[in-house]
Amino acid sequence: MASARKSDQPVSRPPSASTPDWSRESKRLFAWAPSRSLLASIRTYQRCAGSKSPWCILGKFVAVLRHRFWSVVTGADIPLNSRIAGGLELPHPNGIVIHPDSEIGPNCMIFQQATLAVGSDGAPRLGGNVLVGSGAKLLGGIRIGDNAQIGANAVVLHDVPAGATAVGVPARLILRQEARAKMLRED
Repeated sequence: MASARKSDQPVSRPPSASTPDWSRESKRLFAWAPSRSLLASIRTYQRCAGSKSPWCILGKFVAVLRHRFWSVVTGADIPLNSRIAGGLELPHPNGIVIHPDSEIGPNCMIFQQATLAVGSDGAPRLGGNVLVGSGAKLLGGIRIGDNAQIGANAVVLHDVPAGATAVGVPARLILRQEARAKMLRED
């Protein structure tokens, strides 16, 4: 049996930080996917929000009922008027709380019990392809850069630059290998 060469293996690319990958939110018709069903109800409501057509009024009504049902099933508090770019993934949606003024960029992933809460200076803004770990709390008008990672149970009170990892209570930044090597080259 011949061994597979490195070039023969499929290349896995991280999701884009700017272009939404809508396939991350799609589901089969009768598949049991509570988080995707919750997101679908939010998307339907937002699509019909500005229209006065009878079909959109009915669509909004049905979307509100679906949203209430899936919010109870998932235990998530994600308002219908949330500003969420495409490709959001909620692998375990239980206990997720998102303030309506928060902004979530494309292709983000938020795990269970995460909270995006408003402070005296505003609500959090997530860039593209941000990973928010289980139980993380993002508080106040902070900006999380593209491709950043927030560790489990971290309490983030300050901005996190693009590509950085924040861990701990209160959160501190951890340099990745590439950033550390670049910093050493500059010295």
